[in-house]
Amino acid sequence: MSTAPQIVEIVHGTPADIATLNAIMADAFDPRFGEAWTPSQCLGMIALPGVWFSIAWSGNRPVGFALARAVADEAELLLLAIRPAARRSGIGTALLRSIVTDAHERGADVLHLEVRANNEAVRLYRNEGFKKIGERRDYYRGDDGKLFDAHTFSKQIG
Repeated sequence: MSTAPQIVEIVHGTPADIATLNAIMADAFDPRFGEAWTPSQCLGMIALPGVWFSIAWSGNRPVGFALARAVADEAELLLLAIRPAARRSGIGTALLRSIVTDAHERGADVLHLEVRANNEAVRLYRNEGFKKIGERRDYYRGDDGKLFDAHTFSKQIG
């Protein structure tokens, strides 16, 4: 089911926003697939050089975020999460485009990402020009021990 486009503001996050990031992630990622990061993993990552994240706000409610890093002329989208109630409203596209712009401004010529093979987000990435370049068998481990493949994608942005 599609929802109407939402008016969204995308802002750069700071370490003070880590609780917001974790709340969105807890709502967005189904534990069956083992994709969510722990709060300490997120804090550790955002402390590293070249890492940034953006939060999408609809009104006064945080509805999504994207976490990325840039090193030299490459960038990687590490996480993209949209609350289920806000999906299919253009927020994922807006966040992804924001990360592409930020990565390019940071000197990246290519943006990589990894996604669970049967994740609905694959459609978003393909629609935004990402091409599949690889596969990692049994990469994600769900909360019941079930394993899921990951696909890697890339897009030239510079």
